[in-house]
Amino acid sequence: MATGGGPPPEPPSHPTAVAARQSRWIGQQYADITKLREMAARHDRAAARAQQRASRLNTRIEKLRHQATLLREKGQRALAEIPDIEQQMKQFERDIAASTEKAAGGAVGSDVTNLHYRVRKLQQKVVDRQQRARTIELKAAQKTQKTAELKVKVDRYIETARLEEQEALSYRQRADRLQMVTEHDVAQHLSAGGITPRKTGADDPPGPA
Repeated sequence: MATGGGPPPEPPSHPTAVAARQSRWIGQQYADITKLREMAARHDRAAARAQQRASRLNTRIEKLRHQATLLREKGQRALAEIPDIEQQMKQFERDIAASTEKAAGGAVGSDVTNLHYRVRKLQQKVVDRQQRARTIELKAAQKTQKTAELKVKVDRYIETARLEEQEALSYRQRADRLQMVTEHDVAQHLSAGGITPRKTGADDPPGPA
């Protein structure tokens, strides 16, 4: 039983329901910020993966282009041998004509048939060089076509990386805006609860000596 006429002591203050709801709301905001930054990191990783694939494909494209160039040079070297072979053929044909005139309608000797045989061999060499050059050119064209197909993939990966970077930037901006709002709400919440630390100034009473 209380004695005296004074008022009863006030019970200790407890956070109100509004303050509890506000605290939960702030906690949810921090969770949302974390989730937004996680999504931004995921999109950054996807953008980096797409850029990595594009880089590897670009390296492969340059390798194929180099191989195609080497093949075309090889084919040109094969074709460059044909004029010399044709000159040899013409020389043999002149020798055949001279030997035939010398025989004057007589039996063809082994020297003439040997020249005919050597001309045929040279003709076969010309055809072989041409066929080889065409085969090499086909391989070079196939590699060039492959580079065109890979270039399409590279463009697709680059576009994917650009879109992923835009998504990551959007999530980061949302997280930054939400963090600013949350920090403002936290400051207000602390001020309303009287938790803001008091600044020490010149007007404060001196402590005990």
